[in-house]
Amino acid sequence: MRPNIIQIVADDLGFGDLGFFNGGQTQTPNIDALFATGARFEPAYSASPVCAPARAALLTGRYPHRTGGIDTLEGRGLDRLSVEERTLADALQAGGYRTGLVGKWHNGALDPAYHPNRRGFDSFVGFRGGWMDYYDWRIFRNDEVVESDGRYLTDVWGEEAVRFIAAAGDSPYYLLLTCNAPHYPLQAPAADVERYRSTLGVTTEVATIYAMVEAMDRAIGRVREAVAASGRGDDTIIVFTSDNGPDLSGACARPNRDLRGRKGLAYEGGIRVPFVLNWPARVPEGRDIERLLHFVDVAPTLLAAAGVAPHPQARPFDGQSLLAALGDGAAAAAPRFWQWNRYTPVARCNAAVREGEWKLVFPPIPAAMRVTPEDLRVDEELKYHPERHPDISRGEPPRQVPPPAPPELYRIAADPGEQHDCAAADPERTARLQRMLDDWFAEVDAERRSRSDTTL
Repeated sequence: MRPNIIQIVADDLGFGDLGFFNGGQTQTPNIDALFATGARFEPAYSASPVCAPARAALLTGRYPHRTGGIDTLEGRGLDRLSVEERTLADALQAGGYRTGLVGKWHNGALDPAYHPNRRGFDSFVGFRGGWMDYYDWRIFRNDEVVESDGRYLTDVWGEEAVRFIAAAGDSPYYLLLTCNAPHYPLQAPAADVERYRSTLGVTTEVATIYAMVEAMDRAIGRVREAVAASGRGDDTIIVFTSDNGPDLSGACARPNRDLRGRKGLAYEGGIRVPFVLNWPARVPEGRDIERLLHFVDVAPTLLAAAGVAPHPQARPFDGQSLLAALGDGAAAAAPRFWQWNRYTPVARCNAAVREGEWKLVFPPIPAAMRVTPEDLRVDEELKYHPERHPDISRGEPPRQVPPPAPPELYRIAADPGEQHDCAAADPERTARLQRMLDDWFAEVDAERRSRSDTTL
């Protein structure tokens, strides 16, 4: 019997937001149970420090640059997963799975060609852009617009996920549950916020984030109950992770395992994420798998678990199946890469490569990380009025990008906080990793520019 697959992706979640990692300061019993009983990959990395590129990699098993999903700006079409790509949902759908997406999409907010129903999902309940108000929401049920009825949006996701599981019946299914918590706007039930604020002595913003994560945990609890009630609990794969690291700016600052950086940066705090895979029929309870996992590995792993081949029109994976790692048989991880900035990618800006225990990082170039106020305004308007399509073929705003700063080198296995730069002490390794990063960027960015639907 083929396993059911539930892939849960939180939004801007950090290690310190979960009770499993913070000594129980936050109330996340259902997520904690997944980590206590599943296979915990350490280290696990997103494909990007921001969400649209990270999601593109999860869906394709390929570096986001190749796919066209390079930034969050839906008003410029930079979130769009190229129509030339085939998704994990496409492959599972062709392999006989019933497929559903509940929650946030953000891999093509505007054009109908990028709608989830046209990217392998039989059903879609959610929003297509980068964020949504948790009370005054406007979402889609497939192509139908659904206006807010006053429910808290995370509760809606839990109800819709349970509905999808019930409707699947005896058919194998793939559910992608993409909760937008704890992403902006910071909104949660007032009683939960006050409880965290008073008991932990944190800012209202941090208390709200913790309350948002608790609400997500309750929704996940409903999903777990539905799986148990179906009688297929042992043969249901549940994956939980975050799309990227947490936003720790300003009053949102909070513990995150002392990792350097935050959302948006290629330092560990921006790309290192909690990741667990539960599969009672196959995975012994509570295992630590000390094997690097990168988001490009997720799609090939889940397809291998399902016994389904990649879609015949899919382009080659950058990742590899880690199914053997569940039995301690996986090969050593290949070098893995990251790069992100606003608009056209800049090779040595906010970029990194990890090979074994070493990581080379080019710091961000501030001029390449800025977004115009007009683009921010357009993207906010699109959350509530997605029918107002801007002209996405307008290129990028004029900018002057100075040369990059020198690269930094960290022995990351021993220095996850990236406090001790070894570049000057090890120039040969630094130069070799820099060449690897340059070669990787040239290859993936050339593929991006070759896309028929790229906007830059």
